[in-house]
Amino acid sequence: MDYETVDADTFGRSLRGMGLNLLVRDVRAHVAFLETVFEMTAHRVSSDFAIMVYGDQLFQLHSDGTYHSNPLQGLLPENPPRGAGLEIRLYDTDADAAVLRAQGVGATILQPATDKPHGLREAYILCADGYAWVPSGPISEPDKG
Repeated sequence: MDYETVDADTFGRSLRGMGLNLLVRDVRAHVAFLETVFEMTAHRVSSDFAIMVYGDQLFQLHSDGTYHSNPLQGLLPENPPRGAGLEIRLYDTDADAAVLRAQGVGATILQPATDKPHGLREAYILCADGYAWVPSGPISEPDKG
């Protein structure tokens, strides 16, 4: 599917499985953060909406204004953080590299890249909208030679 030219109706009808939609204060700023820190690809970027692609998965960003008649609008806090309690795990992202890029754009590092007992090296990066992004990948196997 060409995400740059697909109309809303066709795009909506194509969605399957589980979806993720993040409400953000500034779509363009959030796109820049995701492209810079996690090397994602953005499509149909406007001040109201963007389709984000990470590997073979996609999700959407919507501005607050697009939710004028949505029942979630009344639950949005006036002050950050918005995404408290939500971890967005990116299993195919180098945690160390993502932390360096995040520091370069002034993002909050909640936890630097750390080897965890569950076999992943991961970090916790908080974006301006308060969502916790967790880049991670398998811990490298030690050389046995």
